[in-house]
Amino acid sequence: MSAVTDFLDDFLADPEFGPSVGHVERLPPRDAVWADLPADLPDGIRRALAARGVERLYSHQAQSLALARAGRDFVVVTPTASGKTLCYNLPVAETLVQDPDARALYLFPTKALSQDQQAELNALVTSGNLPIKAATYDGDTPQSVRASARDTGRIVITNPDMLHSGVLPNHAKWISFFAGLRYVVVDEMHAYRGVFGSHVANVLRRLLRVAAFYGSSPRLIFCSATIGNPAELAGLLAGRPVEAVTENGAPSSEKAVLFYNPPLLDPVQGIRKSSALQSRSIAARLLERGVRTILFARSRVRVELIASYLNEHFRNLYTENSGVRVEPYRSGLLPTERREIERGLREGTVHGVVSTNALELGIDIGGLDAAVIAGWPGGLASFWQQAGRAGRRRDLSVAVYVATGSPLDQYLINHPERVFGKGAENARIDPYNPYIYLDHLKCAAFELPFRDGEKFGDDPSEGLSMLEDEGIVRHTGGRWFWASQGYPAEKLSLRSATSDNIVIVDATEGRNAVIGEMDRPSAKELIFDDAVYIHRGRQYIVLKLDLENRICTVEERDVNYYTDAVVKTDLKVLCEDQRFGPDSAPAVLGDILVRSQAEKFKKLRFHSHENVGYGEIYLPPEEMQTRALAILFPEGSRAADVLDSASNDMRKAALLSGLLQLMKSLAPVQLLCDAADLGGAWRLRDDHYGVPALYLWDRYPGGTGLAEALGPMLGSLARAASERASTCDCEDGCPSCLGVYDGNPDFARGRKKTALSALKILADAWRA
Repeated sequence: MSAVTDFLDDFLADPEFGPSVGHVERLPPRDAVWADLPADLPDGIRRALAARGVERLYSHQAQSLALARAGRDFVVVTPTASGKTLCYNLPVAETLVQDPDARALYLFPTKALSQDQQAELNALVTSGNLPIKAATYDGDTPQSVRASARDTGRIVITNPDMLHSGVLPNHAKWISFFAGLRYVVVDEMHAYRGVFGSHVANVLRRLLRVAAFYGSSPRLIFCSATIGNPAELAGLLAGRPVEAVTENGAPSSEKAVLFYNPPLLDPVQGIRKSSALQSRSIAARLLERGVRTILFARSRVRVELIASYLNEHFRNLYTENSGVRVEPYRSGLLPTERREIERGLREGTVHGVVSTNALELGIDIGGLDAAVIAGWPGGLASFWQQAGRAGRRRDLSVAVYVATGSPLDQYLINHPERVFGKGAENARIDPYNPYIYLDHLKCAAFELPFRDGEKFGDDPSEGLSMLEDEGIVRHTGGRWFWASQGYPAEKLSLRSATSDNIVIVDATEGRNAVIGEMDRPSAKELIFDDAVYIHRGRQYIVLKLDLENRICTVEERDVNYYTDAVVKTDLKVLCEDQRFGPDSAPAVLGDILVRSQAEKFKKLRFHSHENVGYGEIYLPPEEMQTRALAILFPEGSRAADVLDSASNDMRKAALLSGLLQLMKSLAPVQLLCDAADLGGAWRLRDDHYGVPALYLWDRYPGGTGLAEALGPMLGSLARAASERASTCDCEDGCPSCLGVYDGNPDFARGRKKTALSALKILADAWRA
C-alpha cells in the first residue's frame, strides 16, 4: 500500500475530517498515444533523444513538429507534465542544427522558469553534442555574461519584462540575433491573461516589428495549460491566426481529487473553521506519512503563516531535529532564496513547500505526491495546474481543495460539476486598452520610427497624433519620430499599474541586507510603518516605509501577531457610456475614478487570528481611472421597494453590503477571471445617480473588458447569487453568502429574506 493510499483511507475514515469531504473524484490513469520519430531527423538530435530515453514521440509532439516544419504558428494545449517542452525544443533544435545562422527566443513568465529551461536545454545539447549554445538573459544575468549571450547565444531565454525593457529598446546591439531569428517560443501562455497578457500582446507586436526591420519573420510557438480558447488567445497575443494542438498523447497516473469543506463552528452565523489552519492540518498529515507535499495559499502573508505553523508543528512533534523541512515560496524572495528552495525540492532536502501561485507554473521541483489547495485559485486553468504539481510519477497522487468561507468557494463546493463537468475557461485580454496601447506605442516609436500607414496591431495614427500633441513624437517626411526625453520602457511595468518597486532592507544590528522587494501599491497595504513583515518564517517590524526613495527599513523582532490593513475606497463617476436593462433595474457602463487609501491596520494574534489592537497608517492614497458597471435601484421600482422594506438606512446598508459581497464573489464564475481582477463598492444614496447603487469595476487603469463582459451576464449572476444564498444554512447572512455585516448585527437580522426577494427581481428583470 502506498503512502498516498494509506493517507486517503485514514483521512476519509477519520471522524474529524471524513464527514467534511463533500466530493471525491477519481481520475483514472491513461495510456500514451505514440508516434514514430521522423526518419529524416538529424543524427545528433536522434542521439540526444536516445540518451534521454526518448525513442518515440507522443502524438501531440509529433503533430507540433509537423506544423513547425510546415512553417505554421501553433499553440500546444495539454495538461501538466505532458511533455510540452519537447514540442518546441525539437523543431527549434532541428532548425538550429540545419542552419548555423538561425536563432530562437524563448519567453517564460518568470525568471525561475527561465533558469529551469536553461538546465533542460543544456542536458539536451550535451547528450547529443549539438552545436547550440543556450543562454539566459534576464535581470539576474551578470553584465559580464550579457554580451556573450547577446552575441553567441543561439537560443536566448528570457521573460517578457526583460524583452520589453532590456532587449527591444537596445535592438541595435542584437542585429545578428534578430537577423537570424526563426522561432519565438512563448511558454505558459495561460499566464498571459488580463492586464499582464494585454501588455505581452503589445510586447510581441514590438518584437515582430523589430525582427521585420532586420529581415526576419519568425514563427511563433505557444504552450499552455488547458484553457477554453487557446487559438483565440494565442491569436490575440500574436496578432495573427494561430493553429491549436489540443489532443494530448501523454500518459497520466491515477489521481484522487478531494473537495473538503471545513466544518461549521457556528451554524447560525455560518462561521467555519479556518481554511488556513485546516490546510495546515491536512498537509501535516501527509508530511507525517512521508508524502512530499505542496500547499498553495492565496496571499504572501498566508504563505508565510502556514509555513511557520507547519514548521512549528513538526518541532513540537518531533523536536528540532525531526528532519521535516517546509519552506515558503512567494514573490519578493531573493533569486538565491528561490533557487535554494527549488533545488531542495528536486533533491529531497525540502519535504514540503507552501507557495502562492508562483509554483503553479512548470518549474521542475521534482516528484511531489500531494497538492493541498487552500481556497479557489481563481480559475480552472490555475486549479488544474496546481493539482497537477502532484503526480508527475506514475503512482497514485492526491489533490485536496480546501474551501474558504467565501461565497465563491462555497458555491463550487456545492457544484463540483463546475470543475469536473465543464470545459476549461476562456482567457481574456484587451491589447487595445487605451492606457496599455498608448504606452507601448511610445516604446515602439522609441525603438523604430513609424511609417505612415504602418500597422501596430491596429491603425496607430490616432494614437500617434495624440502623442504628437503632447510633444512625445514628431511627424515629418512620412514618418513619426521619437521626440521626447527619456526611455519609455523604463517607466512602464508589465505586471502592475506602476513600475515603482520598494526594496526591503533588514537593518537589525547593522545588517543592512536586502531581503525582498514589493510593488508600491502592495507596499502601502503590507509594509506600512509598524507593520509586521514575515520573511521565510522570521518576523520583522517595519521601522520606516520611504516611498520617495523606494526603501522600506525593517528590524527583526519576535512578536505574537501579524498585521492586516483596513482600506477605505471612494469613487466618482466620470462618464456614462451605455445604459441597459429595464427601467426597474437598470445597469450603467462608464468610467469612474477610484481612490483607495489604507487608513488603519489590525493586529491579529497568530493561530487564533483574534484582533488584539489597531494602529494608524499615514500614507497618500492611490487613484485610478477605470471601467465600471453600476447596478441602480431607481425610486418607485420593485427593486427599490424591496430595499425600502428594510425600514431604515442601517438595515438598507446591511442589505446592500450583502448583495455586493455575494455578487462580487460569484462574478468570477461568470466572467472566468480571478477574484482579484474585480473591485466593488455599494452606495446607500449615490452622489452621481441619487439612488442606491452597487458598483463592480476592473482593477486596472482603463479597464480590461471585464465590466463590459459582465453586462450581458447580470441575469445569470443574479440567479447564481440567489441559489447560493438560498442553499446556505445560516439565518441572516454569513461569510459563505451575504458576508458578516461590519456593524451592529441587529441591523443584519432578516436581510437574507429581503436579499432573496431583491435577487429574484433582478434575475427576472435581466432574464432577457
